[in-house]
Amino acid sequence: MSLKIDWSVFDSEWYKKTYHSVLSFFEVDADSDVHNFYEHYGAALQHSPNMFFDEEWYLTRYPAVQTLIASGDYKSGFEHYKNLGFESYSPHWLFDEDYYKRTVLDASSAMLAQNGFRNGYDHYLNQGARSLSQPCLFFDPAFFLKEEPEFIFDVEEGVFIAFLRCLSEPRFQHTRLSWYFDPAWYAKHYADYAAEPAAWCGPLHHYLANTTPENYDPNPYFSEKFYRQTYEDVAAAVVSGAFRSCYEHFIKFGQYEFRQPAPDVKLRQYIENPKVKSEVAAQKYPSVFVHYMAHDGMVNETGYTEEEVEYISKSVYQSMCRARLPLLMRAGIDFTYTSPDISVIIVSHNNFAMTLSALFSLRENYKGSIQLILVDSGSSDEVRHIERYVQGAHVIRALGNIGFLLGCNEALRHVKADFTLYLNNDLELMPHAIDRALARFVKEPKAGAVGAKLLRTNGLLQEAGCIVWQDGGVVGYLRDQMPDIPEANYVRSVDFCSGAFLMVRTALLKELAGFDTDYAPAYFEETDLCVRLNKYNMEVVYDPAVVVLHYEYGTSGNHESGQMMAINFQKFKEKNNTYIATKLQRSEHNIVKARSTRTPTKRVLFIEDYLPFRHLGSGFTRSHDIVTSMVEQLACDVTLYPVFRPIGMVEDTYTAFPDRAEVMWNKGLEDLAAFLHSRPGYYDVVWIARTHNAERLKPILAEFTAALGRATVVLDTEAVAAGRTMQKLALQGETPQHSLEEMLQKEFRAAQVAQQFIAVSAQDAQTLRTLGLEQVNILGHQQQVRRFTPGYTNRHDILFVGAIHDLESPNLESLLWFVKDVLPVLEQILQEDFKLRVCGYINPTIDLPELLAHPRVECVGRVEDISPYYDTHRIFIAPTRFAAGIPYKLHEAAANGLPIVASDILCKQVGWVNGTDIVAAKTGNPADFAQCIKELYKNRELWERVRRNALRRIVVENNTEKYIETIRSILTFSKV
Repeated sequence: MSLKIDWSVFDSEWYKKTYHSVLSFFEVDADSDVHNFYEHYGAALQHSPNMFFDEEWYLTRYPAVQTLIASGDYKSGFEHYKNLGFESYSPHWLFDEDYYKRTVLDASSAMLAQNGFRNGYDHYLNQGARSLSQPCLFFDPAFFLKEEPEFIFDVEEGVFIAFLRCLSEPRFQHTRLSWYFDPAWYAKHYADYAAEPAAWCGPLHHYLANTTPENYDPNPYFSEKFYRQTYEDVAAAVVSGAFRSCYEHFIKFGQYEFRQPAPDVKLRQYIENPKVKSEVAAQKYPSVFVHYMAHDGMVNETGYTEEEVEYISKSVYQSMCRARLPLLMRAGIDFTYTSPDISVIIVSHNNFAMTLSALFSLRENYKGSIQLILVDSGSSDEVRHIERYVQGAHVIRALGNIGFLLGCNEALRHVKADFTLYLNNDLELMPHAIDRALARFVKEPKAGAVGAKLLRTNGLLQEAGCIVWQDGGVVGYLRDQMPDIPEANYVRSVDFCSGAFLMVRTALLKELAGFDTDYAPAYFEETDLCVRLNKYNMEVVYDPAVVVLHYEYGTSGNHESGQMMAINFQKFKEKNNTYIATKLQRSEHNIVKARSTRTPTKRVLFIEDYLPFRHLGSGFTRSHDIVTSMVEQLACDVTLYPVFRPIGMVEDTYTAFPDRAEVMWNKGLEDLAAFLHSRPGYYDVVWIARTHNAERLKPILAEFTAALGRATVVLDTEAVAAGRTMQKLALQGETPQHSLEEMLQKEFRAAQVAQQFIAVSAQDAQTLRTLGLEQVNILGHQQQVRRFTPGYTNRHDILFVGAIHDLESPNLESLLWFVKDVLPVLEQILQEDFKLRVCGYINPTIDLPELLAHPRVECVGRVEDISPYYDTHRIFIAPTRFAAGIPYKLHEAAANGLPIVASDILCKQVGWVNGTDIVAAKTGNPADFAQCIKELYKNRELWERVRRNALRRIVVENNTEKYIETIRSILTFSKV
């Protein structure tokens, strides 16, 4: 395939034009002389060979290439690019190889090669440039043509190449080339560029080619300094060279994660605007950030009002019900039963199509046995003949419109099931709603009623449980908020839930005689019923897993009597004055306390690096156990708060944690100050996981002492890192710059934020005390022993379990060492076919199978249930060569009945006896490690002894009762 454009050749004509002054000085003229001059002198002067490659920029962007040139490996950046760099490096400041291959082509280098292209740049110059594809985020050909509609270019070569030809022309240097860079603003704000504009091909060239990118912002909507300080993960990536600047990360990734680009630019809030959502979804703007820039953060709301939108949504739903009606009438709906699981009460006054749709939703939602009791409240439409279309229903007919309350009470006399569900006829049940509600009664014996998360027709919340105030007023918690916010997605005991979906224990319901008829015909009846349940010492539970789409007022309309509501409000206050007196005063700051009726042992704000999913390992499993114990064993209200904001809500955000834990998946360190300010005096304990977070949180905690009130701050060190660092340096043959004592002082320099401290071992606790820290508790790991697991003869192979988060991971280092140094020795002495299986979370950016390429190694990765691996392998290995704290994996393996060979530094940490509880190998000694594995693998007597004693250790040292009591004593500590 012949290519029209070739970035790898020297362009004599372009070179003569671009460097004519230098060539004139050296009296170079002929083409051959020009090329010869470039080879011998021009390359050393950092000249570019053609307009497609920018030598100076390349060397600035990739400083490692300069080192290679200095060492004589390459003559120029261009030579490096031709030979090696073209695979992943970018050749010009207006082309991004990674961006083009990832977003435009979605192709690998191998795929390109199969089609005759050397790299993404090759493809772009010869194909992509002709179709207005973007070579990078800073140059958008379509955008440029809108700015310069008279720009002339050859269609065969495209806008990009034509623009390169006139790159040095002043008339284009201040033209805006994309949304992401504002040249006029930049030139105005940076005097150093304005002082020597001739040295650059415009402001964008200066921005992308200067040697100190941290000093420049691309537009008024992004702050390099703010982003760097706010997102430490990005700052680290920039330092490592993964990104040239924080802005490069933001426009490639951060903007789509709704990270905050500047102090006053809050994309996560901005995207909640329906107009913004719709316009971005319609691709009128490529991203929320671009929309923000285009409108200066101000959205001109036009079109329908919210009321009109909701009215239209309801009308559309009613139209869909009518469209569905013929199908349902023909097919019929079957509610025949023998012994019902639940009894469902529905009161209907006309609106046949909507009623039949609600019944269809009910039948589809739950496949078990349902007793349907339908009250025809004086209907004049086809509801009068609903038996023709619904089989097995118990239909009660009233002579007139008796209303919801009296209809439900009449139906209650016929209920047969243990659970009664009050259900409106203007709703749709989301998947598994009834299953989840029934499961809640099984899980919580104190639950007298279960209510749903109700969504309105506009997709926003109607309520996530409801609140009763001290003045008797009521409010639906989180009305008009997004349904996925954390506050709406954890289980709570509440004052009441709406009767649109309210499942109640039938025995209780009958004992209370259903709804109080004093509230007939409507208003406050379900509020009063739920309050009576609460006074009966039973709980009304809001369960976010029960989701209902409610076409609010779908049957009765919007013209209910305000007078009747006012009358019943007075009745409610008089009948429940004792209960109401215990409620909080109506206040914005009291909402967060009033949302739950259960009095917790403690309210705990638990702060971790990331949400502590068990599969992440590396101390997160321990944090997960602590949170679970607080919620499920100690009846604490726990808010899980990550330092690093998660990238969206992952599939197991809620299922991975106790359902009564509040999981703040949409917040990070940058939101913490505002979060604390919104919850003054709410928390009793602030539990900070990991010592390094104390330094991050210190200024915030100091600023918001009033909001924290008398909250105790607990610093859970998880592990003392200084010793591990010293071990690592010694392993690498490096001399530490500081003593161990100096490193410990630095590690704990922010420890004064806390009043209590937690160490994971007695050894770490002693270290903390030597630093002068008081109130030190020891909280290790919790394990439940599995006593009945397969024996020696039914097991084979070797197991390693551990998370690998990055290339500096101790787990990865130990595995690489084991595979390289221990496996060859082990193969010689074990003389048996075996596999080493590696289980645990692996960062997606790490190709572990490639790093551990060996026929005996099998990289399993994350598994949902690791028990089968513990049950089938003969021994567990932990070849760690530098470590801190106590490795959770040792306790877990032992609890699962799998004997362990571990480095002696780990054995010292857990305090177990070599040859009795564990087999200890000399750290970093391949021969000894291989010999220890052979001994345990082959010697059944040793295997059974180690397994038996390790299980005893777990029973004594890691038992749940002791673990829970330790957490209880930490939480009950009072700040002086």
